[in-house]
Amino acid sequence: MPVALLQGRLLPLRSATRSGRAAVHHPRRLSLKVSASTMRQMLELEPYSAPDWAKALQEHAPRERYALGLFPTPVHRWHPPGLPEGVELWIKRDDLTGMQLSGNKVRKLEFLMAEAKRKGHDCVITVGGIQSNHCRATAVAARYLGLDCHLVLRNSRALADADPGLVGNLLVERLVGAHVHQITKEEYAARGGEAVGLQLADKLRAEGRNPYFIPVGGSNALGSWGYLEAVREIQQQCGERPFTDIAMACGSGGTTAGLALGVHLSGMGAHVHAFGVCDDPTYFYDYIDGLFAGTGATPDAVGADARGMFSAHQAKGAGYAISKEDELKTMMEVSMATGVVLDPVYSGKAVHGLLATMRANAEQWRGRKVLFIHTGGLLGMYDKVDQLQPLVQGMNRAERMVVQ
Repeated sequence: MPVALLQGRLLPLRSATRSGRAAVHHPRRLSLKVSASTMRQMLELEPYSAPDWAKALQEHAPRERYALGLFPTPVHRWHPPGLPEGVELWIKRDDLTGMQLSGNKVRKLEFLMAEAKRKGHDCVITVGGIQSNHCRATAVAARYLGLDCHLVLRNSRALADADPGLVGNLLVERLVGAHVHQITKEEYAARGGEAVGLQLADKLRAEGRNPYFIPVGGSNALGSWGYLEAVREIQQQCGERPFTDIAMACGSGGTTAGLALGVHLSGMGAHVHAFGVCDDPTYFYDYIDGLFAGTGATPDAVGADARGMFSAHQAKGAGYAISKEDELKTMMEVSMATGVVLDPVYSGKAVHGLLATMRANAEQWRGRKVLFIHTGGLLGMYDKVDQLQPLVQGMNRAERMVVQ
């Protein structure tokens, strides 16, 4: 049965005013035309044609993808606490790409899984942290398409030898039958994600399997096409006044690469802001230049390099997947005021950083129309229960009811 999403009526959003009362915001509806040509048959292989504005990349463009995500994801006005006056903020809900695949990774996996199947692989391997959203999405996508999935997950030295448990993303991964291979963070740092993934690939080939390796976050040149294509979707959702800025979390780099390149090639004119949750800006510029080269988007071909296409901001705080109390408080305030639940590793840190940047430079942001890309990751919240418990408990919103 064909599955298509239409841009529906947006409900009023509520946010807290200075008085503490809820203010009702009536976001403007963004129309999105959906024709028969945009209807997708879920889980089916479909031909892919790159946007006309990406002609410079046609030689490297993919020709097919699997319909895995529920697109287009909605865009609506957003009023998180602490937003400076005069800033028009919108949010694109890529946390709603599908319950089990929820998040940005599904856009990359549509292209990566198509290549895995086309080349005749019978299983996939990928690498990530113990609560990797990408690994969970990969496990689900692989099972949808009849492939076995092997996950190399880095964990603390004290826990790597024990059963990984069923918290958060692990529950979904194990319910869909993924094979979990744990390594320590120190082993990962010493060898690198690609090396440990290829080690496992050699082992599986020796056992008669034909594995397909997907890098951390699905972030290679092919995976980057997921968010280059998302720019075409955003163009149809921006309304009469285009976005002046687009912001999102940056972890493995593929989402930033696709968005920045798509915005540049399409002529949208938006300033792309990548809030890094690991590494540093120099690393992201250099790594994404490598991704660009793999798509054919060299400076000679497209007229700019990574530094000319986006601004990298430092938002990792205490470190990757390590949450500071002020970051968790921001996430709680946002969810309490707007109903949008962020994740602690990616979008939570990015929103914390974005709001801080806006407040520090309020006049520069005044009058701008900003789109924030929510990249999902809700299940990662379960890994932060110990830190969240005292914060939530301190709100005094749970009590024993006296039944009379």
